[in-house]
Amino acid sequence: MRCPKCGQQEDKVIDSRSVRNGDVIRRRRVCLGCSHRFTTYEEVIKAHLRVIKRDGRHEDFDRRKLVNGVTRACEKRPISTQQIETLVDGIAGELESEYEREVPSTVIGKKVMDRLEKLDEVAYVRFASVYRRFRDVNQFLSEVEGLIGRQ
Repeated sequence: MRCPKCGQQEDKVIDSRSVRNGDVIRRRRVCLGCSHRFTTYEEVIKAHLRVIKRDGRHEDFDRRKLVNGVTRACEKRPISTQQIETLVDGIAGELESEYEREVPSTVIGKKVMDRLEKLDEVAYVRFASVYRRFRDVNQFLSEVEGLIGRQ
């Protein structure tokens, strides 16, 4: 591994840890030339999932996009970054095990809504309003009433 500071390729691994439920290995390294410490991540390269959008377009599955959507729904709610990461990791893991190459965006949205409903009802309604494209207040009220009815 090339040192990001001096460019030398000689280094020593000083710590290895499993992260993201064992899917990734985090390694702390020290350069033998300049003693700079840096971190690397190692993971198995999987076939990239493609998302089939509602309008028929295809695009690569982007974990960051999923994190951003969930984070927006959870803004100003008592939900930690770790809880969001765990939620997204669970969804991504399910998608990779259930779908080989392509997954409809509706499946992703449904999985997010199922998890958000259990995590935080306000975040759930926020996400649902965008996902289901609420056009007016009545649709919003309908969703909230449905949520109250399920309790």
